[in-house]
Amino acid sequence: MKVVILKNERIDRVELMRTFVRIVEAGSLSAAAKQMGTTQATVSRRLQSLETLLGVKLILRTTHAMKLTDDGERGYQHAKHIIDAWLALEDGLNITEDEPVGTLRVRAPHAFGQQQLLEPLLQFLARYPQLSVEWMLNDKTVDFLSDNIDCAIRVGAEVDPATVSVLLAEVPRSIVASPALLAQYGDTTHPEQLSTLPWIAVNTFYQHSVSLRHQQRNELITINISPRLSTDSIYVARNAALAGLGVAIVSSWMVEEDIVHGRLVELFADWPAASLPVHLVYPWARYYPVRLRKFLALMKDVMPQLTGMKQIDKK
Repeated sequence: MKVVILKNERIDRVELMRTFVRIVEAGSLSAAAKQMGTTQATVSRRLQSLETLLGVKLILRTTHAMKLTDDGERGYQHAKHIIDAWLALEDGLNITEDEPVGTLRVRAPHAFGQQQLLEPLLQFLARYPQLSVEWMLNDKTVDFLSDNIDCAIRVGAEVDPATVSVLLAEVPRSIVASPALLAQYGDTTHPEQLSTLPWIAVNTFYQHSVSLRHQQRNELITINISPRLSTDSIYVARNAALAGLGVAIVSSWMVEEDIVHGRLVELFADWPAASLPVHLVYPWARYYPVRLRKFLALMKDVMPQLTGMKQIDKK
């Protein structure tokens, strides 16, 4: 393969095409440079070198805008195919017995990432010593391109049709409150009375009302609530409930021991809030590297077995 000399930098044609594709998908040279961990000047030189090699102008640039030429449009599609083929070749030549190499960039929710999935992740890394993982904990919406990640674990999020979403399991949830709070407000005999109690809202999933469904009768009720505290962290919600601030609906696995030891009381177990789906999400592509395929297999195997998780009905 022909190698192009960029001053003191040696770089092959595949890397030039990778840079071109990243420029197009990131929307600017500066954004591409940031995602690739290099300088804008380097990205610009690589683009110029690719244009020189091909003998065509790929991108028209002004001070404030960037536009693909007709040749650039065709070149972008061809470059994507070539990069996918090159990745497949790299996997085929560099992997012994299908062993993943390189770096896998994963985003996971804080609670899962810190507690439920840490041990499986460590075992995964021990099994594949040539693999590295960037384990980023963030509950926000995923933007695969700008965040430069390979896949994400999403809890309770709507499925994006522009991505591949693999349903792994469901997270049952429990309504909990501290014994002190219940003693202060007296007994509640029907879930509708929960509206009279102070609440802690996990605003990712509920803010001003909660819906509960009776397990046997399939009866649905919606209760209006007035939160004393709103948070996007189920750790904060659980700790605030332990402190007696209010009622909360949180993942059952998180409060299982609190309920067993009497630190929290589960309310109306026969009226649970809907379980939250857990998906592994990644962008569509013609080729997926072994490291992503192995991680997907791990999550399919591990997620339903985690403490407090509910397996998916496969009927």
